[in-house]
Amino acid sequence: MGLLRIMLPPKLQLLAVLAFGVSVLFLENQIQKLEESRGKLERAIAKHEVREIEQRHTIDGFRSDVVLDEDDDVVIIYNRVPKTASTSFTNIAYDLCARNKYHVLHINTTKNNPVMSLQDQVRFVKNVTSWKEMKPGFYHGHISFLDFAKFGVKKKPIYINVIRDPIERLVSYYYFLRFGDDYRPGLRRRKQGDKKTFDECVAAGGSDCAPEKLWLQIPFFCGHSSECWNVGSRWALEQAKYNLINEYFLVGVTEELEDFIMLLEAALPRFFRGATELYRTGKKSHLRKTTEKKLPTKETIAKLQQSEIWKMENEFYEFALEQFQFVRAHAVREKDGELYILAQNFFYEKIYPKSN
Repeated sequence: MGLLRIMLPPKLQLLAVLAFGVSVLFLENQIQKLEESRGKLERAIAKHEVREIEQRHTIDGFRSDVVLDEDDDVVIIYNRVPKTASTSFTNIAYDLCARNKYHVLHINTTKNNPVMSLQDQVRFVKNVTSWKEMKPGFYHGHISFLDFAKFGVKKKPIYINVIRDPIERLVSYYYFLRFGDDYRPGLRRRKQGDKKTFDECVAAGGSDCAPEKLWLQIPFFCGHSSECWNVGSRWALEQAKYNLINEYFLVGVTEELEDFIMLLEAALPRFFRGATELYRTGKKSHLRKTTEKKLPTKETIAKLQQSEIWKMENEFYEFALEQFQFVRAHAVREKDGELYILAQNFFYEKIYPKSN
């Protein structure tokens, strides 16, 4: 480029720069179109595979005649919160599904909208409860909690989830949108090209790092009610706490993901047998790391912590952490720095009437 400036007159230099800029924009546009085409192709292939499964079982006459064992008539829903190590965890489910004989289904909503339309809620509930060929099933996707009881379902799915320190989650998501991660390094992200650090964004009062962006884990647990998505709603926080205690089988935290996996393996071996060892030794479990992430300064953190929104999200995180640690304390013992799952420590006695 330096040689070009020497050889060409100023007007031609300007034209050359403009031509180069147009070429870059054209290439970026073509790359974007290719990504969109790939997404459409993936969705078309997925729909075709579903139709093939349905047609095969309809022809074979299995759809209405399938009788599942109790252990197989189980569905787990992991309504994963973005940037909480959810990809690391779902990779384990994918790696184990063939060995442990269950199905994994990724729920991919248009524009990653976590709120389903009423008609899609009905369709989803019907799929999950009546699609016998996909049981036992592990469903995962970025969707907010959906109360199956509202639809008259008797056997509800098992909900699990993982949450993260709210500021750490937002920082990770901020840099993810700009630099991506090492899971799909070639994929162009929405904010690619924006070099502003998280600290600079907060100092400038940017929208991508505003306290309102912290409001995500509460509505994901609160659900599909309008008040859940009303930023700063105390009702939404209390509803999220209620659901966590009453509707979720187990909620872990990103910072203690291995312990979360260990408890799931002990409690739900039908799905998670071998998960702990796989997490410790498998490469996929540790693949996804956000690129170019810079930790925020104490000043930035202190500024965010002044927000009432942070205080509420942090209250929910601390609530979830306390509940998880309580469950773990009654399920494991520590020896020489290692955790061990407790064996069954209850039994039955005085069983009446006595058999002759």
